[in-house]
Amino acid sequence: MQKNLTSKLPKAPLPVQAPKKQARSTAPVPQVPLKPFLKWPGGKRWLIEDHRDLLPKRINGRYIEPFLGSGAVFFHLRPREAILSDINSELIEAYSAVKRAHRAIVARLSVHHVQHSIDPERYYDVRSEIPATANDRAARMLYLNRTCFNGIYRVNQKGEFNVPRGSKTKVLMPEDMWPEWSKALRNAQLRNSDFEPIIDTARQGDFLFVDPPYTVHHNMNGFIKYNEVMFSWDDQIRLAKAMDRARKRGVRILMTNANHESVRSLYGKGFKQATVSRFSSVSGKSEGRSSFEELVITI
Repeated sequence: MQKNLTSKLPKAPLPVQAPKKQARSTAPVPQVPLKPFLKWPGGKRWLIEDHRDLLPKRINGRYIEPFLGSGAVFFHLRPREAILSDINSELIEAYSAVKRAHRAIVARLSVHHVQHSIDPERYYDVRSEIPATANDRAARMLYLNRTCFNGIYRVNQKGEFNVPRGSKTKVLMPEDMWPEWSKALRNAQLRNSDFEPIIDTARQGDFLFVDPPYTVHHNMNGFIKYNEVMFSWDDQIRLAKAMDRARKRGVRILMTNANHESVRSLYGKGFKQATVSRFSSVSGKSEGRSSFEELVITI
């Protein structure tokens, strides 16, 4: 009789099952809001700090800003896609350099940082010269912005920056976030342009933040006359027409402007108006640094 030997054979090991892979989340990683690396006249840090409810919680399309300045709202929202523009070519060149070569810019600012603290004339030497390369020009612009009086940007009739040195002794700060600023700008198209063609690119689903140059000293006489050197009345009319075209295309709009009857009259049917207060710290005179009202226009 043949013995059944199968019962004595070693049992084959059970197949080892690979651990199940966890499905990757498709939810977007929340971006940490950033403060801007520039200080700019008319900057909108106050809007973010005191009136954050005016900003969108979600942008379905593109973020478009035709008057970039310090980019405070852009860096706070950190949109997935953006068009950032300004008529100031020096400003856009600085943004472009931070976007593509922030390490090279920081290296140049480090030199300015050391020299600025030991040489009182360093500021004026840098101010008087225009470097040959884009990175050097960008570093110069950032250095002057961070060390000039009150962060004012002003040029003379020849287009030369002529703001005096301020009281700052440091160029680079511990809270600087150059890699993050560069990363945020990767999603942005940077353009040196007049505002009108930029606004005309906005389409349904886009969010348009518009912050034109203007003075808020409008409680004094001569508001329109004073603004001719900054942003002419013809520019205000041209802006209002471009905004109305964008509204009709279904663009979501947030605009800040001077709270003056002449401006309010440009934005009637289809626009909502509100008045907000803010504190102005960028002024050459102490009496100019006080609280003002500004006009907020939305649809």
